[in-house]
Amino acid sequence: MAGLTPESLNSLRVDLVGSLLRPQQLKQAFANYGDGKASEADLKSAQDEAIRDVVAKQVAHNLPVVVDGEFRRTSFMESFAVVAGVEEWQAGARTYHEMLARKDDGKESTHKGQDPILLNRKRVTARLRLTRNTLVDDFRFSQRLTDRPVKITLIGPDRIQQCYDADASRSVYPNTDEFLRDVVAVERQMLTELAQAGCRYVGIDGPGYTAYVDADSLAAMLGRGEDPMATMERSIRADNEVISDFPDMTFGIHICRGNRQSMWHREGKYDAIAERLFNGLKHQRLLLEYDTERAGGFEPLRFVPKGKIAVLGLITTKVGRVESVDELRRRIDDAARFLPLEQLALSPQCGFASSIRGNLLSEDEQFRKLDVMLETAAKVWG
Repeated sequence: MAGLTPESLNSLRVDLVGSLLRPQQLKQAFANYGDGKASEADLKSAQDEAIRDVVAKQVAHNLPVVVDGEFRRTSFMESFAVVAGVEEWQAGARTYHEMLARKDDGKESTHKGQDPILLNRKRVTARLRLTRNTLVDDFRFSQRLTDRPVKITLIGPDRIQQCYDADASRSVYPNTDEFLRDVVAVERQMLTELAQAGCRYVGIDGPGYTAYVDADSLAAMLGRGEDPMATMERSIRADNEVISDFPDMTFGIHICRGNRQSMWHREGKYDAIAERLFNGLKHQRLLLEYDTERAGGFEPLRFVPKGKIAVLGLITTKVGRVESVDELRRRIDDAARFLPLEQLALSPQCGFASSIRGNLLSEDEQFRKLDVMLETAAKVWG
């Protein structure tokens, strides 16, 4: 596994989006820290132990690339929380004890939840500046545990600009273009330092791209006076600028419709944006949610250009039912009608815990799903 080249990383037949279910001991450590009952050192020790365990489990299940499960974060968004100027954006570990006491909408099943960025856009308080590249710390710790490549995840510019309250931030940034230039500069600094540390695979979280086909999200953009398609084009340019000129790194970008605690936040098929999006993004791997009818059919895959891999997110992370090899093979065969099999791969549709409370399934079900993914890939691609 240690001998994987950039070309073989680009064309891996299986993938992980990033987050894994946190063990209860780790959740409790976050809660104790937030409640003032444990120190930062105590929390870090619990994180270290949980990451050692989850990396070992991934190796035991023979995953070719491993992740740290985002076990040092309470949310996937926290990859951008170490940037000066966005301190208001993250509640983080110190409020997790309050999160534990809440039940979103009082429901314990997969359902549509309100997309937080429609309700709670955040201001920027100072020009962006990287205060500490914790992604490098995360990578170095995990890479010491295995000879397999460690994938690191980072939130992309599109989601960041959707969370950004431009009107409330005009004293710092007169316009969103200027804000995005600094987002790109900070993220390029993060990636440069990751590359220097030896990281070879970075996953960019780009869940907001489905906003451009979601009726509620489009209405919110229009209500702010935005041109949604112009905004999307600007985001594609920014995403491409972030990853340009890193020849030894593979980049995947993950696109979904929301996944917090088994909820989903947006709906709409890829069709209306596929040509612009799949051709426009320069990432080698497109990780696309495809586990429900909300994503539509595979026809938009015809717009994926040669040399790029479409990673089909056919395995749901929202519920515990484990997919069968036969049903996954049938869906891959269906997708191959629109994109050659050599340009396809397989993954879960999202992370298993994009927020710390996690989705409505067990750790055993999570790993059984990953086993089925590996078995299916072996039968389809050899």
